[in-house]
Amino acid sequence: MRKLLFSTCSKNRSQLTLKFAFFFLVVSTEKAVTCDANTGHHGVIRVQDALYGRADRETCSEGRLARQVANTRCSQRGTLDAVKRRCDGKKVCEFNSDAVRRSDPCLGTYKYLETNYTCFPAIRVIACEDSVAHLFCAKGQVIFVYGADYGRSDQTTCSYRRPASQVQNVSCTSFTSKTVVEERCNGKNNCTISATNSVLRDTCVGTYKYLEVFVPITFVPRR
Repeated sequence: MRKLLFSTCSKNRSQLTLKFAFFFLVVSTEKAVTCDANTGHHGVIRVQDALYGRADRETCSEGRLARQVANTRCSQRGTLDAVKRRCDGKKVCEFNSDAVRRSDPCLGTYKYLETNYTCFPAIRVIACEDSVAHLFCAKGQVIFVYGADYGRSDQTTCSYRRPASQVQNVSCTSFTSKTVVEERCNGKNNCTISATNSVLRDTCVGTYKYLEVFVPITFVPRR
C-alpha cells in the first residue's frame, strides 16, 4: 500500500507537489495523481485526509509575507468530503482548490490544498454505453465497489467505429454513478448494471460513454 501527499497552492496557476518518502517532484499542473498498482491490475484512490487552509509556515510560503503564513490553524470545513466525492474510487483525480473553496476560512492567510491518500489495487470492469456490466463473486462472498464512473476519460476505450466527435471529450464524468452502482451491487453476490443514460444520467450530451467499475482483485467479472 502506498501513501502519497500532494499540495496545491492557491494561486492562478496551481502548483502540484507530490511527496513520496524523501523524493520531491514539483510540476505545474492541476492533475493530482494516477494510481497504478504493481500487481498488474489497476489502482484506485482512497482519500484519507484533506486540508484547505494552512497547518504550517513552510508549505507554499515562497514570496509570501510573514503575516500571510502566520496562522497555522486555518482550515475549510467540508474539504475532506469534497475531495472524497471527486477522487475516491478513481484511478485519476483532477481538480484545483476551487473545488473546495466555498468561502475564505482565514482572511489574509495564504492557503493551500493538501491531501493524504492511498492507492488500492483493483480490477477494472468496462461496459460500453447501451451494454450491460455483470458483476459476481464466488459462493459465500459479496461485492464491494471501490469506485465507478459513467463518462469518458480517454479516447480509446469503447471507441470502435465511433466518430471523433463522440470520443474527444475526455473530461466527461458523473458524480452520481458510483452511488447508483453501490446501491445496486454492494453486499450482493451478483448484480447487473445497464450502462445507459436513463440509469446513470447523460452528463455529456454527444459523447459516447462507458461505465467503469473498480472492484477488489479477489473479484472476477463475468465474461
